Amino acid sequence: MNSTTLRVSDIIDQSPVSALQIRVLLLCFLVVVLDGFDTAAIGYIAPELIRDWGIERSQLAPAFAAGLFGMLLGNTAMGPFADRYGRKSALLVSLSIVAIGTLACAFATSIETLTLLRLFTGIGLGGVLPNAITLSSEYSPARRRLLLVTLSYSGFTLGLALGGWVAGLLLPVLGWKGLMMLGGIAPLLLIPVLMQVLPESTCFMVNSPTHAQRLRSVLTTISGRQDWQGVTLINDTAASVQRSPAVTLFTEGRALRTLMLWLTFFCCLCVFYLLTSWLPTILRDSGYSVADTSLIAAMVPFGGVIGGILMALLMDRVGADKVMPALCLAACAALALTGIQLGNGSMAMSMVMVFLVGFTLTGALVNLSILAATYYPAQARATGVAWALGAGRVGSIIGSMLGAWLFAAAGGLQWLFFWIALPVLLASLALLLMSVRPGQRAASVALGD
Repeated sequence: MNSTTLRVSDIIDQSPVSALQIRVLLLCFLVVVLDGFDTAAIGYIAPELIRDWGIERSQLAPAFAAGLFGMLLGNTAMGPFADRYGRKSALLVSLSIVAIGTLACAFATSIETLTLLRLFTGIGLGGVLPNAITLSSEYSPARRRLLLVTLSYSGFTLGLALGGWVAGLLLPVLGWKGLMMLGGIAPLLLIPVLMQVLPESTCFMVNSPTHAQRLRSVLTTISGRQDWQGVTLINDTAASVQRSPAVTLFTEGRALRTLMLWLTFFCCLCVFYLLTSWLPTILRDSGYSVADTSLIAAMVPFGGVIGGILMALLMDRVGADKVMPALCLAACAALALTGIQLGNGSMAMSMVMVFLVGFTLTGALVNLSILAATYYPAQARATGVAWALGAGRVGSIIGSMLGAWLFAAAGGLQWLFFWIALPVLLASLALLLMSVRPGQRAASVALGD
């Protein structure tokens, strides 16, 4: 009998979207909702910590930075771990760390203890997102990959917004300890479900002889094919399997794209985490009530949910190389205008302007994370996404550390937002450089790789 060689990605691309793939996307959606909620929680409880513990605003900066530094460690470590041991295994380990760390935070009695616990929790938070993105990407057909993964990833920004809504409702009732306990119990309940019904990555299983039978079962469910006799399954590029995932990021014309991708993540996440960490505290110090502060701050991630999905639809039509630089440029303008509005406008208009910041800035980050998964071949994909996010975590640490100082140095909301618009402008230029590089295919073409 003649032997047939098939690429796993081709089987997925040529098959209709199955119930199993929808299950993967929904589970990844739930995971990143919890990831977003636990990431945002520290920012929403910050004003309560200042009051309960009698500390200064600047004393919270190490706790913010510790969580983000932990995310950097998680991004850096869990990407190669997932490429070696499987995306599902890395996801379960990361989510377990998040659950334990967040629960422990509820029992912290000092800012020093909270800082150490946020460092530990951040390691898990940093490992969840890249592996959820990679799993969603690998189970999505190329023709709808950007949209499907955007829908799954939008759970992260929804989780960030959910943190604001839940904080507005529950902080007056349960206090900050109750909010943190909620953030720890939820992932603990989800872990057994993931162990039972979430499949391992197909791109990982194809390189593992012990997973051969399971891989064929998964592909049968997706494609309906029953006869695998004489069929050899391979990854996207069999020749590149010999190469280190880290080396792959800088070979075959990927070096400039990788560096510009890192710069874009750095700039955007610097601004994003400055806002999510400090905006509730800054708004409270500017005279807004607890309820109004939670509603306004939640508009940043909520706008990102809407913006991420609509921009994914637009990129499917006109290409990411045209949309992403313009989206970051629009975010720069929205930030500058928001500073004027927050200082002088009504509650309703303030919410609208912060929503536009979320629509553009967070919408760009949603699709940037997903595009990162399409830039690299399968055996380096988790590392590529994790290290790009890791570069962004460096920016997020700087942003979270600078928030209190920058607000004081800027002299008010208007100048604060003018200053933080500048890194987003730099991100727009980096994306433009990536899109016009001679001989480099546009990201929209890469979606079909």
